[in-house]
Amino acid sequence: MAERKPARARTRQSAESTPAEASEGFTDEEKAAMKERAQELKAAARRGPRAAKADGENDVLAKIAEMPQPDRAMAERLHALIKASAPALSPRTWYGMPAYARDGDVVCFFQSGQKFKTRYSTLGFSDKANLDEGNMWPAGFALKQLTAAEEARIAALVKKAVS
Repeated sequence: MAERKPARARTRQSAESTPAEASEGFTDEEKAAMKERAQELKAAARRGPRAAKADGENDVLAKIAEMPQPDRAMAERLHALIKASAPALSPRTWYGMPAYARDGDVVCFFQSGQKFKTRYSTLGFSDKANLDEGNMWPAGFALKQLTAAEEARIAALVKKAVS
């Protein structure tokens, strides 16, 4: 009769033998974003709500400055555009990305394409954005570059999101 392994050893062995395809886990970029979010929450708790609001702008500008071109130029333009279109939104970081919040809730955010090694950047809207149109509407937009047409559309979307 074969020797039976202890339960703990059997569990470890079965976990180790799980196919890689079934359990890839988080990418390094996703892990880094989660760590950044944890740091953001700790910093906000230390600073308090008033200081967090004031520091949000500096945090966003610092994150934008870290971005490689051309995403940095796009993020700088979006930052100015969002602030002009919806002055009620407060800049803050969210998972290490520039984001804009109302009453502490993120309404929209910019995700650099280079952050997650994708072929385009993303302007995303959360469920707090008032963009509802029937039973289905876009909540994220791929951005490769900003022209006057995209800027006008973004300004209208941001205004609608906070209406």
